[in-house]
Amino acid sequence: MSHPNGPRTGRPPTRAPHGMVATPHYLASQAGVEMLQRGGTAVDAAIAANAVLCVAYPHMAGLGGDGFWLIADGAGERIHAINASGPAAQLATPARYRTRAGADEIAARGPQSALTVPGAIDGWRLAHERFGRVAWADLFAPAIGYARDGVPVSRSLADWTAQDVPILTRHPETAAIFLPGGRVPADGDRLVQAALARSLQQIAERGARGGFYDGDLAARICAAIGPAGSPLQAGDFAAYRAEWVEPISTTYRGYTIHELPPNTQGFTPLQVLNLIEGYDVAAWGDGSADYYHHLAEAVKIAFADREEWLTDPRFVAIPVDQLISKAYCDERRKLLDPARAMDIATVPAGIPYTYPHERRAPDGDTCYFCAADRDGMVVSLIQSIYHDFGSAVIGGDTGIIMQNRGAFFSLDEHHPNCLQPGKRTFHTLIPALMTRDGRPCLAFGSMGGEGQPQTQAAMVTRIVDFGYDVQQAIEAPRWLMGRTWGTRSRNLSLEGRISDEVVRELKRRGQPVQMVTDWNDNMGHAHAILVDREQGFYEGGADPRGDGAALGY
Repeated sequence: MSHPNGPRTGRPPTRAPHGMVATPHYLASQAGVEMLQRGGTAVDAAIAANAVLCVAYPHMAGLGGDGFWLIADGAGERIHAINASGPAAQLATPARYRTRAGADEIAARGPQSALTVPGAIDGWRLAHERFGRVAWADLFAPAIGYARDGVPVSRSLADWTAQDVPILTRHPETAAIFLPGGRVPADGDRLVQAALARSLQQIAERGARGGFYDGDLAARICAAIGPAGSPLQAGDFAAYRAEWVEPISTTYRGYTIHELPPNTQGFTPLQVLNLIEGYDVAAWGDGSADYYHHLAEAVKIAFADREEWLTDPRFVAIPVDQLISKAYCDERRKLLDPARAMDIATVPAGIPYTYPHERRAPDGDTCYFCAADRDGMVVSLIQSIYHDFGSAVIGGDTGIIMQNRGAFFSLDEHHPNCLQPGKRTFHTLIPALMTRDGRPCLAFGSMGGEGQPQTQAAMVTRIVDFGYDVQQAIEAPRWLMGRTWGTRSRNLSLEGRISDEVVRELKRRGQPVQMVTDWNDNMGHAHAILVDREQGFYEGGADPRGDGAALGY
């Protein structure tokens, strides 16, 4: 039941008894529900939805990107996790980039930024082998149809395309798809991606390995982008395998929050929740100056540790258990002054890395989505090509946009996230699952690099501390401590619906407030599914900041 004091926009949560899918595009949600109605699992629904997002939300998701999964099996026995992020190519070395680019950092766009293997498709394979029920080929039918026949351009895609015209026009193959006739498409225009349809068809018919990693798709991609500067080779694709990993967790007021371990920033929202648990959050009241101030300060503390340590744990021994321990966060909480804001740039890491290095804050755009089936399986999944339109480079005649995730590697050999062949970079992608007594009760997450841990903390506190339903928790005004897209300053961005008095008080405490629009895209597109065991329903919510829907049956 909705909290009487929670936000209401007229969009209620979606409640249904047998299954639920929530994604940032309504056609993806519909494809997922179709698989559930055919007797498929939440994993089947998630793969079908993700494939449609690669077509309908190509600025945020794609076959050329990475993904991460959390899966609560229907038996309620454990949480399974998949790391489907690809490593740097064997030819990707700091020396190569310094020599060829003549720069101290990797270019954010273009072929040279396409230096990591796309991992998402092999993540689909891994999940489907263990938990799938619908035939692999059938999962791609909706996406293939939309790519071949055309999909309506959404508001988000239209807006990002207009903003990225200078980037897209540098790459004629990309512009030919997304700027047909040299024109920015409007909402509702038909976007046809024939080459992408053929690639999806090949993956459907031959599987993830034969259709992509070990087949001619990988070879064609590398042959097209290699001469232009990408270090990727077909052998990098063939050597790659997504992997099952052990999730990490902490508790919050009797619930357990599960996240992916490094190379994701999953320990960051766990730190934020550990820091906030020491306060009477409910007494502050949602939307109060105390609420926003304390959450922003907790984020600053957690980010200091994240930027000090986060990289591939196969290359650096990251003290994750210590970073998410209650005792460590109790000690770190002493930095937080309820009356005065810290400067985010000067907050020290609690455990210093061996060598000094410059901290870099990540950017990124992403698709978060979730699914639940009639057997009780709940899936929390996130997928991305990193920046909007990724590297902006199409892999030859495949129609596949290549991610630029590897552009976040450092070329400083003393940096924990220094580029090395076979290494996975610092990842912002973090799906989340909340359980109680070992049973799943909430799948949740959001797009937006800096914003993902903050939006997760907002959703947990608003559901657990304030009693909001999932739609209210998603719609409540959000904040973003750090960089908004395209800016270098790290401010406390606040949605315009936050009251003038609260803004005044936050400024008085020294917060670097920056006001943004009432419903701001940079705050991310959040989605969630709550398991209401008392009533026997799934409760789904979708973000009005995006183009999505929570659909059930």
